[in-house]
Amino acid sequence: MKNLLASALLAALLAAAPSFTASAVTPPAATAQQGAASRVVVDSAGRVLATLDSRRAEFKANPAALNQFIKTEFTRSFDSDYAARLVLGVHGRSATPADVADFAAAMADNLTARYGASLLDFNTKLQVKVKSETPLPGGRGVRVSTQMLRQGGGPIPVDYLLRNVNGQWKLFDVMVEGISYVQAFKNQFAAPLTQKSIRQVAADLRAGRMQAAPAPGKTSK
Repeated sequence: MKNLLASALLAALLAAAPSFTASAVTPPAATAQQGAASRVVVDSAGRVLATLDSRRAEFKANPAALNQFIKTEFTRSFDSDYAARLVLGVHGRSATPADVADFAAAMADNLTARYGASLLDFNTKLQVKVKSETPLPGGRGVRVSTQMLRQGGGPIPVDYLLRNVNGQWKLFDVMVEGISYVQAFKNQFAAPLTQKSIRQVAADLRAGRMQAAPAPGKTSK
């Protein structure tokens, strides 16, 4: 279950979804800027899946190329430092930007090394429906709610949380079947961060002494 969750989260963070049916993407009162967040998810989805399909053989033969592709997409689509601060919680309140960036990079590298190859087996024949786009409380951004429709299986709810950073919408959390990327890792790292510094935890992640393996947190079904 942990492996499935981690690989699914990694895929979702790269907006791994083949096609989006815009069904009531924005309510009548939504602004054009809000609608742009859904388009970011759609555009990233098409770019990522087209690349995985066209370079699958290359990525299988050259894991370093796959890792570089994943890092590029993280940089392009994901607000990793903001997400890292959410994962760190109270431990990140007095952290320096350098410490936060180091933790974010170490966690991404650890996830990529453990689960990156699973993207090559990810089912790209899904039908994904965008259900809605709604503002988050406190002006923190928007939530793009989708469903992954599978043959022979029930729909999988996936929500993307994005915020506007200098005019560009970026992902900062993904919820797969109600399980939040941020909350899952916040639960995992809560205990280690009470015993070690952020830099030490990041070093443990890089050295393989600790693995980013999220356990299910609170769900909202």
